Amino acid sequence: MWCHCRMVYLPMCYVYGKRFVGRITPIILELRNELFKVPYSEVDWDSARNLCAKEDLYYPHPLIQDILWATLHKFVEPVMMHWPGNKLREKSLNHVMQHVHYEDENTRYICIGPVNKVLNMLACWIEDPNSEAFKLHIPRIYDYLWVAEDGMKMQGYNGSQLWDTAFAVQAIAATDLIEEFAPTLKLAHDFIKNSQVVDDCPGDLSYWYRHISKGAWPFSTADHGWPISDCTAEGLKASLLLSKISPEIVGESVEVNRLYDAVNCLMSWMNENGGFATYELQRSYAWLELINPAETFGDIVIDYPYVECTSAAIQALTSFKKLYPGHRRKDVDNCINKAASYIESIQRKDGSWYGSWAVCFTYGTWFGVKGLLAAGRTFKSSPAIRKACDFLMSKELPFGGWGESYLSSQDQVYTNLEGKHTHAVNTGWAMLTLIDAGQG
Repeated sequence: MWCHCRMVYLPMCYVYGKRFVGRITPIILELRNELFKVPYSEVDWDSARNLCAKEDLYYPHPLIQDILWATLHKFVEPVMMHWPGNKLREKSLNHVMQHVHYEDENTRYICIGPVNKVLNMLACWIEDPNSEAFKLHIPRIYDYLWVAEDGMKMQGYNGSQLWDTAFAVQAIAATDLIEEFAPTLKLAHDFIKNSQVVDDCPGDLSYWYRHISKGAWPFSTADHGWPISDCTAEGLKASLLLSKISPEIVGESVEVNRLYDAVNCLMSWMNENGGFATYELQRSYAWLELINPAETFGDIVIDYPYVECTSAAIQALTSFKKLYPGHRRKDVDNCINKAASYIESIQRKDGSWYGSWAVCFTYGTWFGVKGLLAAGRTFKSSPAIRKACDFLMSKELPFGGWGESYLSSQDQVYTNLEGKHTHAVNTGWAMLTLIDAGQG
């Protein structure tokens, strides 16, 4: 199961299994009145269980789920409420809390995201409201909360600090302004070095269902610490670029052994098909989506390979190979070649790649072409690159730019912004693709 999915379900099942009910306060009563159309005491929970607003219903339950959840509720749940089922549940919940505490400790109580952050904190409070674990959660709430003009917000991660810094470094390094921005680059270099994960999580990683992390970079901060394939790639690319600049300008380079660790971690993410997923290997089968209970999200039960992650890995390994040609050369070459073949295999018939981590085909196609170019393909030698350029040219608007709607992601069909407006970001991605392919 994908880490974001399982890390939410762990504390959820603990709260449910404990049958925890908090103290009924005036705020709770106000929320009940606000959220439910009928008085709370009159809610038909059997029918409400599968209700979902049409605006949120992205992934409707298949029939097999309705049968499964009804069976669990009507027949299995009563068994688990009495001996010996309740003894099995108690043992299971104790095991769940071991994993909750492991997640808390290894993320310094930030947790992988805001949803399991809140639920983990609640689970710790249910277990023992005076525990050190619960107290350590409290100050890290502020990693997620911020006040905007229209009120309090909770962001979807504790930030994108490493990701943003790595791209900013790459952008500055591509200019002739390195000396002008020397203080900025030095500070960024220090942050990148301090953000690298220097150790694996403790204990038996297979017992905790964890991937290696030594040498990786996270999306945000070292405290968060979850290793991610494309973040590791971008952190490595930025580190390699900075290593080519005088230490008097940007400070000392990342130690070579830490670069080797990053490469080792990066190559460990390659799946058998050559693709790279996000946090871990693809550990199971896509048919498990049949039991995905989240109406608002699709494709979340397992960690799938993505063109973005695969391309970033190729780019990083190619950059590394140029500076360290003798380090695991055969492994590095094999990884690059398999990853490039994977990217070619998932290209759509129209020449595009579906981007999963931004909107959408302009983004995915940028990564697809960048990965193939890094692997040694050219516009002349690669039909895939030529098709991709044709695709982008076909989507250019009369004003000279590109503007792609979020509906492309939802419907998986290229969709222009309403009114065929252009957008600077989509235009930038398309232009970067065409320029890198030699068509600019």
